[in-house]
Amino acid sequence: MVAANLHQDISIALFITTLACPQAQDKGQRKIFLMTFFEKAAPASIVSSRANSRVKQLRAAFAGHARLSGGMVAIEGDHLLAEALRSGMVLKTVFVSERRELPAIVPRGVEVLRLTDEVFESVVETRAPQGVAALIVPPMHAMEDVLRGTPLILIAAGLQDPGNLGTLVRSAEAFGATGVLTTPGTVSAWNQKALRASVGSVFRMPVVAATMEEVAGLKLRGVRLIAAVGFDDSETIVAQEMDFSRGCALMIGNEGAGLTAEWMEMADARVTIPCPGPVESLNAAIAGSLLLYEASRQRSMR
Repeated sequence: MVAANLHQDISIALFITTLACPQAQDKGQRKIFLMTFFEKAAPASIVSSRANSRVKQLRAAFAGHARLSGGMVAIEGDHLLAEALRSGMVLKTVFVSERRELPAIVPRGVEVLRLTDEVFESVVETRAPQGVAALIVPPMHAMEDVLRGTPLILIAAGLQDPGNLGTLVRSAEAFGATGVLTTPGTVSAWNQKALRASVGSVFRMPVVAATMEEVAGLKLRGVRLIAAVGFDDSETIVAQEMDFSRGCALMIGNEGAGLTAEWMEMADARVTIPCPGPVESLNAAIAGSLLLYEASRQRSMR
């Protein structure tokens, strides 16, 4: 079978030679063409060393080491790769395991490395890797991107569960928020679990790291700071009665401790979600998503 395929390839190459270069009739010219043909058609060599510089860069990116990864972000799987391309992300390098084909959506000109299955699985963080990963250039956003139009900002103040943050980024995009601010102590939006939970929304939604001072400065820009709390008292407004139609920033605190006293003092208002059932509180991602929905509902009625 191999010999038959090789004979067929040589016949095709000779046919192309005759069409592309009729004067190349002698054996020497044909030999040069055939060498060039098979050199271009030969598959890329497979990387089998974990010490390969690109493999080390990918590993650093998966671990969240910005300096060692050259500022690149790692993604894994067909869906995130497709979302990254659909969102206009720049691919630096694509990695594929030896057992699968290169996805057809990968643009020409992008560096592609084929890894042995063992090396590929040693780098990615999922238990059942799909055999494709990539290094991408993360989008760069500034505070001005978050403040566009009538701001509806989600502030993650101390969230530590990457799944919660990723879900909130996705909800922020779904309900028309203008951006997400992450404060010190909050997990990175480029954490692998956060990336997967956002299902690609992090590629499009402006996510900006902000200090407490920068958050306080939002008030000077006409943005009200609204603290989400799990209790109801005389100073707390239920979600349906809170005015989300003006520029506002919704603060979601730590999963266990909630918002710190400093954040609470900074808030212009407190909002809660009434729960008729016998539950103590809602998950941070669920609560934030419901409040973003209510804000979107109110704004759609203006």
